[in-house]
Amino acid sequence: MNTKAFESYESNVRSYCRSFPTVFTKAKGAVMTDEDGKEYVDFFAGAGALNYGHNPDCMVEKVIEYLQNDGIVHSMDMYTAPKRDFIEYFQENILKPRGFSYKIQFAGPTGTNAVEAAIKLARKNKKRENIFAFMGAFHGMTLGALSLTTDASSREGAGQALHNVTHIPAPYMFPELDVIKYMETLLTDDHSGVEKPAAVILECVQADGGIYAFEADFLKALRELCTKHDILLIADEIQVGNARTGTFFSFEKAGIVPDMVTLSKSIGGFGMPLALVLFKEELDIWTPGEHTGTFRGNQLSLIAGKEGLRKIVEENVEKEVQRKGDIVASFLQNEVCPLDSRISFRGVGLIWGVDFSQFDGDMTKALIAECFKNGLIVERVGRDNNVLKLMPPLVIEDDVLMKGLQILKESIKAIL
Repeated sequence: MNTKAFESYESNVRSYCRSFPTVFTKAKGAVMTDEDGKEYVDFFAGAGALNYGHNPDCMVEKVIEYLQNDGIVHSMDMYTAPKRDFIEYFQENILKPRGFSYKIQFAGPTGTNAVEAAIKLARKNKKRENIFAFMGAFHGMTLGALSLTTDASSREGAGQALHNVTHIPAPYMFPELDVIKYMETLLTDDHSGVEKPAAVILECVQADGGIYAFEADFLKALRELCTKHDILLIADEIQVGNARTGTFFSFEKAGIVPDMVTLSKSIGGFGMPLALVLFKEELDIWTPGEHTGTFRGNQLSLIAGKEGLRKIVEENVEKEVQRKGDIVASFLQNEVCPLDSRISFRGVGLIWGVDFSQFDGDMTKALIAECFKNGLIVERVGRDNNVLKLMPPLVIEDDVLMKGLQILKESIKAIL
């Protein structure tokens, strides 16, 4: 396996290749293949960018057809047929059936830029600088989004102070703490020392924080708190949206309507770059070009992304995710947890965390290496990276899903 070019000339900032040290050449569905012909079950799914798997036929065919007909590929924010088709389908088949009335902003094609646009617009609307974010959050790596993110190693890379954010304990951190009451106190106590925020931003399921799903009652109470104090509620759906949790938006379980929603990763179809910000119409106070980006509204992503939306609607993907989620939960409960009483798990839909925080040493580092050796790609997240994150493509076949789970089980047994 020739990796000399990467190791000699690519920056030290490279990350995932250190955990999965092989050269990949092709991928289909939930299986990746390296240049030696070895196959790997993919429980990583491009960190959530590949909800529909690698190279789904319907998307590949549409993109190739568009290119062969000399369809425009780059257009800034000019009107194009792919953008019109995407907007109309998204409005009619995703937003309106759920009772949502949002304007759509095409941000720069990464999740972090969608977050930057959202917090910038929130501050512009409310004329306040502070933002509330939760401990355990990951919202991106550019400076504004990084100020919201709590991972210490990521924040250290900023090289400067990260201001104008108050981090709130996540509701799972201190069971005895009423987090809503705590936030109410910060807002109403004239000695709290905390500035009233323009917005509260959250992932309804903290992914990189260790797979923690916030309870529906908490989300409802948070929505009420924000409304009461004239604070915008921003739902970051970049990783856990697009049906990952069994509903298109992860906040649907709570029956709430955020003021803003950020989307990226799988909204682009199959790893194609695209990012959106959704917001209530009265918040759309941008002046033309006030937040811009050369590659916003990527045309190929819009084509593939529309096919992804169609797939969700027409192929009952949400119900399938719920069904497959039950398979994963049952396997973890009956096959993995009995291996050692210190193992626990949590999750929803097709995002699950297997927690090894009760073990001494760097257990998960050894585990992902063993899984890789045995043909499974799986990431580790959370505090001290003590959680294995299981996040296969939503369309993974049952037999491939079970194969991956069996590799996981055998790998854990080997390390134990």
